[in-house]
Amino acid sequence: MTIDVEDYFHVEAFASTIDRKDWDHLPQRVERNTERILEILAQCGAQATFFVLGWVAQRHPALVRRIIADGHELASHGSDHMRVDRLSPEAFRDDVRQSKRVLEDAGGVLVRGYRAPTFSISRDSSWAHDILLEEGYRYSSSVYPFKHDLYGIPGAPRTAFAPIPGLVEVPLTTVRMCRIDVPASGGGYFRLFPYLLTRWLLDQANRGNGAPAVFYLHPWEVDLDQPRQRQVPLRSRFRHYLNLGLTEHRLRRLLGDFRWARMDRLFLADGAEPVPLITSWMDRKSRSR
Repeated sequence: MTIDVEDYFHVEAFASTIDRKDWDHLPQRVERNTERILEILAQCGAQATFFVLGWVAQRHPALVRRIIADGHELASHGSDHMRVDRLSPEAFRDDVRQSKRVLEDAGGVLVRGYRAPTFSISRDSSWAHDILLEEGYRYSSSVYPFKHDLYGIPGAPRTAFAPIPGLVEVPLTTVRMCRIDVPASGGGYFRLFPYLLTRWLLDQANRGNGAPAVFYLHPWEVDLDQPRQRQVPLRSRFRHYLNLGLTEHRLRRLLGDFRWARMDRLFLADGAEPVPLITSWMDRKSRSR
């Protein structure tokens, strides 16, 4: 179970209409929404990994401390929600170094995990894995083996693998059906698909992939009262606001139907099954830039 801790105005779908310089002037709802998710997890007895945006941690350090106090893993979602595939290697290094420092200063724990905003580690930016390892990260969960208009690497491995020695990449979960990869990891699909379909897909993933399924959610997805952005394109509004009122109920069902744990305890635990080193899915030249 993973939570990408960002506010409603951070999302990539709003990037063309909400200027970054205005973020601090917009109503911030990430703290209350994340606290609501923490309450739901506690009531259901589940633990999760929280990929926290450095921007959020700087403004809400008490929230970071509560995540840790409740027994969850603290991980990085980058500093300012910048897509990796739009950054130079030098800018990416600065971003992940800063976010790690901010999170560790706020939480007092070692940060070992990273998730790229909008799952934006692509074949052309696979050099990011080398930088993550050099900056002290042990794993990433930034590859989606599925074609989406904003992200995805079709043909990437569907289970945890080592893109380089010393770093684990834990891809988002898909299910192979009729030669098509169907997303089963949550997010907007959790609100779009009927709940029974989501549950079936996750069950198929656990059985077919022979590995734990990875699910994700954003705090703003339990917030039906968030400020509406009327100026954004219709498709972006549809994706963002669809079935927000159903998310909490579905999440409670999901937490009861499966067993959930932190990423580090599944993929970095002592004695865990070693993950294979797989580099054939990416262009090796992109890592040498």
